[in-house]
Amino acid sequence: MATLIPRYALIVAAGQGSRMQQSMPKQFMLLAGKPVLQYSLEAFAVAFADVRFIIVLPEKYPEWVHTLPQLFPGHTFQWVLGGATRFDSVKAGLKDISEPNALVFVHDAARPLVSEKLIHRCEAAALQYRSAIPCVPATESLRQIQADGQHHTLDRQAIRYVQTPQTFRAEWLLQAFQQPYRPEFTDEATVVEQAGYPVHLIEGETTNIKITYPHDLKLAEALLSHLLDRGEHTF
Repeated sequence: MATLIPRYALIVAAGQGSRMQQSMPKQFMLLAGKPVLQYSLEAFAVAFADVRFIIVLPEKYPEWVHTLPQLFPGHTFQWVLGGATRFDSVKAGLKDISEPNALVFVHDAARPLVSEKLIHRCEAAALQYRSAIPCVPATESLRQIQADGQHHTLDRQAIRYVQTPQTFRAEWLLQAFQQPYRPEFTDEATVVEQAGYPVHLIEGETTNIKITYPHDLKLAEALLSHLLDRGEHTF
């Protein structure tokens, strides 16, 4: 009999969203009538009937987040306060995961348009390679600026923009996050890679945008409408 693999969706919603120029963090703002955070939960709930949610929150958050489990009966929820950095927040979210064979999907709450298809692609790759990092090709010209002000062009064909959910076997992720924090730890892939584990890149989605600036909410709403019209988004 096959062993059931636990699946955790670790939703990072601890950011302050200062670039949005709003008092409320972006993950709690409304997108087409629903909180941005809710869309990620819906995507994972559609993908897996048994996914376990770990929501990493900032120190100040709206009380309505505790009513979200009512929308997802049958799913377990854990609430964790984040830290000063993304590394600290994810590490806090990992503290109650003990199964080494579990799959952990670390996802930005500010990426509300993640699809069920992408989640399943991450799952399949992580089961095979123990890691899955969705990314998309660079489409613009890029230049690298050095400390002395000199700069040079980069080959955009060799560049990828990294997305989430970054997905790992829990054993790798738990061991990697035992390291001390380093400034270059900008995502989970850099942490795992620094621990000596290989990261496997998979195809992401251009619609899986991250809401960072005020105009991104309008862009996300337009993309959501487009995806709904095409039947590619059902929640």
